[in-house]
Amino acid sequence: MVKRILLSIVLLLVIAYLVVAVTAFNRKPTSQVCQDVELVIKDTVYAGFITKKEVATLLEKKGISPIGKDLERVRTKTLERELAKHPLIDQVECYKTPSGKLCIEVTQRTPILRVMSANGENYYLDNKGTVMPPDAKCVAHLAVVTGNVEKSFAMRDLYKFGVFLQKNSFWNAQIEQIHVLPGKNIELVPRVGDHLIYLGKIAGFEKKLKRVKAFYERGLNQVGWNKYSRISVEFDNQIICTKRE
Repeated sequence: MVKRILLSIVLLLVIAYLVVAVTAFNRKPTSQVCQDVELVIKDTVYAGFITKKEVATLLEKKGISPIGKDLERVRTKTLERELAKHPLIDQVECYKTPSGKLCIEVTQRTPILRVMSANGENYYLDNKGTVMPPDAKCVAHLAVVTGNVEKSFAMRDLYKFGVFLQKNSFWNAQIEQIHVLPGKNIELVPRVGDHLIYLGKIAGFEKKLKRVKAFYERGLNQVGWNKYSRISVEFDNQIICTKRE
């Protein structure tokens, strides 16, 4: 009988403890002030575009800086919407931490080409074909596009070439300049070899460059990389080389 009473008392104490613990765990602080903003840049390869100071300044200018404000009143969706308007930011995610911080995770836009057109336009293109401002603090090596570059042509067609370079380590290291001739014909300036690569129209550029690479391996490695001034792969199944005078 005594054991049964003791067991009941212990059981009641355990239940009471669990109720108190759960209640304390779920209780929200009456007033928790945002102490800091933690900025996380996901794409570290291109880190350097966005800084914590720049984000803080932007939020202050918009009048929505969370520092010193009650966390419950900070609207993360509003912060995400305003930061997403930044020309160098692709995606934003904001969330609150139990320690009183606001965490902002930023995915920056990825530049793939630098455009310096003969008409005076100067900008970057990202991997989605969208224009980025020329004052972006780009830390990556990018091929430069010059010549008769119409912005519509760059955003619709040239960015695909840039994506290809980004994914192809050989050609990304080899192509230094993309020159757009009248009629939207393309001429490439390589880093290695004193010659030009003439693609003609940009359509089918992957197959054309595949032929050039094969010619590099089987031809130029035998006769020398400076024997020709121009290598044309404009036409299917042909490589036309112009000897240096």
